[in-house]
Amino acid sequence: MAEKTISHDLLSMSGEKTGTVKLLASVFGVLDANIQSVHDAVVTEEANARQATAKTKKRHEVSGGGKKPWRQKGTGRARAGSIRSPLWVGGGTVFGPDGNQNYKLSQNKKAHLLALRTVLSQKEKDGLVVIEKIALKETSSKEFNAFLKALKLDAKKVLFVTDGSDEKAIRAANNLAKVGIRAYSNVSVRDVLNCDVLLLDKETLEKLQGGLA
Repeated sequence: MAEKTISHDLLSMSGEKTGTVKLLASVFGVLDANIQSVHDAVVTEEANARQATAKTKKRHEVSGGGKKPWRQKGTGRARAGSIRSPLWVGGGTVFGPDGNQNYKLSQNKKAHLLALRTVLSQKEKDGLVVIEKIALKETSSKEFNAFLKALKLDAKKVLFVTDGSDEKAIRAANNLAKVGIRAYSNVSVRDVLNCDVLLLDKETLEKLQGGLA
């Protein structure tokens, strides 16, 4: 039994409709959206992106403080053994990060795929643009921006998904502030949520669907 598909407009680089392309309903037509899996996917990605290099010095790591500031009794002041006490300005930090903290999280593959299919299904409704073939005459950001203007996307935040074959387009898009670039095999849930439009060509679409079906 053939898998259900969804018809979606196929455009030329000038923005004209040249036909339709078939989207797999299992990837771009998820009806039972699982918001929890989407939330977990974003939290996992952001946690795993943390460098976790923050570090504070404990009492024994702060320089100085070898000599007792004043004698124990008779001064009228509180007892003090070191100017590097955590109670003192410039002293050590209690329970601060030590540079070895681990923030890594994981999400099982099935839940991650469900999250990605969910956000792609949401984008299919009003934020998916499929081009027949993206072919620039030369490596030119100006030409790529003109291409976006023809599609009325120049004012939007665009995620350009590629299979790596269109090197001129990749290099041209790399200079545009509102255009993000991702390989089809490396598109994340956060990437899709963080853009207004998902832009890709027909060949890349087939590869993207093949990995998520």
